[in-house]
Amino acid sequence: MTDALLVAGCTSDAGKSVVVAGLCRMLARQGVSVAPFKAQNMSNNSVVTLDGGEIGRAQALQAQACGLEPSVRFNPVLLKPGSDRRSQLVVRGKAVGTVGARDYIEHRTELRAVVAAELASLRSEFDMVICEGAGSPAEINLRATDLANMGLAQAASLPVIVVGDIDRGGVLAHLYGTLAVLDPADQALIKGFVINKFRGDVSLLEPGLERLRELTGRPTFGVIPYSDELWIDAEDSLGTVGDAAVGRPGRPVGSDWLTVAAIRLPRVSNSTDVEALACEPGVAVRWVTEPSRLLDVDLVVVPGSKSTVTDLDWLRRSGIADAIGKRAAAGKPVLGICGGYQMLGRCIVDDVESAAGRVDGLGLLDLEIRFESEKVLAQVAGFADDIPVRGYEIHHGRVVRSGDGPLLQTVDGGDEGSVAGSVFGTHWHGLLESDEFRRRFLTRVAELSGRSGFVVAPATSVAAVRTAQLDLLADLVEQNLDVAAIRTHARS
Repeated sequence: MTDALLVAGCTSDAGKSVVVAGLCRMLARQGVSVAPFKAQNMSNNSVVTLDGGEIGRAQALQAQACGLEPSVRFNPVLLKPGSDRRSQLVVRGKAVGTVGARDYIEHRTELRAVVAAELASLRSEFDMVICEGAGSPAEINLRATDLANMGLAQAASLPVIVVGDIDRGGVLAHLYGTLAVLDPADQALIKGFVINKFRGDVSLLEPGLERLRELTGRPTFGVIPYSDELWIDAEDSLGTVGDAAVGRPGRPVGSDWLTVAAIRLPRVSNSTDVEALACEPGVAVRWVTEPSRLLDVDLVVVPGSKSTVTDLDWLRRSGIADAIGKRAAAGKPVLGICGGYQMLGRCIVDDVESAAGRVDGLGLLDLEIRFESEKVLAQVAGFADDIPVRGYEIHHGRVVRSGDGPLLQTVDGGDEGSVAGSVFGTHWHGLLESDEFRRRFLTRVAELSGRSGFVVAPATSVAAVRTAQLDLLADLVEQNLDVAAIRTHARS
């Protein structure tokens, strides 16, 4: 069998995804044939793969770090939360039903076989497979049915490193406690620790690391410093914080900035769509959760949602729906993407996701949506006037009537999306990553907003920005972790 390793974390959002991506990128740059793997992911940030399935966004980015196309092999089980109690279950890229915590347990035997088969297949093909855990291995109440953390490590004989986020405080206790609550068989697989997001003089931390070694008998393989320049795709909604800036906006080319408010819906999905806007110099993007934040911005984006009708109700209760309506009436730009697009229409008939039946939309687009049980999963391409564009679709809602002009034309000559004055909408995720389309769209936003001093940058490439982020991650890993020691354990 090939070398393999499991990167676990003290908590969700501890840095597992970025450590895996950094290791993958560093090894790929050295000519190692490497692949990522996450047995089970819980995230509404997903992408459509070339093999026609759906996986977590983080695994798609990790695949890119390896120089690979995204594949359902890298994330065979995906849970997409639609409420606090139930999630859509996606197996090998296809939705197979909706489950709660208790009935999900009934699927574990079948899912464990799926996970084992996919991991074994990858290990037979690649020199190294770097696996990412889910949540924390210290969730001992779930240990008997675990298939992503120590359950996977035991089944596949994987050495494990545990990542802790020092930004949260108490990281040494987190690392020690994670090890301490495991049973001896699981403890034996924990080879050491990594500390993430450290700020300051690392020598001040060294006495604590030495004491951690004395207490646990395990080394810390390195301390990754906090980097202001790092802001790659969020793994899930934990990375999408209300009233927080997206990215690190560069200085404007012209004299004016463009400001963007992205609505942080309770069940936001594919929140990474707005990152393409944040790549542009002079474009400041912020997640918002209350209506006053919409007063002076140049563009409002209503992103995708895993629970469209429920999040539409939240828009109304929060007062944001009224604020969006007033903006549209004043001719100020609004963009809806996927679920956000559906919310901007006249009505939604949903007997699938929410079972709410017919629900009035915001009425900003002459659009009617009906949900179907079969999910649309597709990579798509088309044109905006003469500009080639690409994206992907993940949704149950279908357009049954549209009275507005289209935003795009598909490659087969069909219409996609809507434009009504200053209101724009599309089902296509990733559309804003089409660089020339994004430039023209932002130029139109500037015109509608009266930002005559805004000048779009001529050569921003979202793909190049993501590549630079991955290389930065690889540099951080190479410079701050004892990768040789980690690889030695991966071979043992």
